Amino acid sequence: MPSDDLVMGRGELERVREWALQRLAAGSEPPWSWYQLMKLREAIDALLEGMAVTQPMAGSQESPLRSGTCLRLVDEVDPQDTALHRRFPHKIPLPT
Repeated sequence: MPSDDLVMGRGELERVREWALQRLAAGSEPPWSWYQLMKLREAIDALLEGMAVTQPMAGSQESPLRSGTCLRLVDEVDPQDTALHRRFPHKIPLPT
């Protein structure tokens, strides 16, 4: 089970989004900061939309970590680790 510091719920995402919007509305951010705040706002919007679409049905017995009400970080999975390895019926001659 992930530790609490790796889980971010809808409320916390909305608070961070509001903070970014306030910084943008102030109009005193340098260009590089403004650009990063816009990317943050857009990313949070996408996450919140995704969470809204993946909400469990009413009465579902899913755990909170599986219900789409929070996010958790996972290790990256290398596609090579999960790909099936092809087996050739014969050896391929290599140049000598």
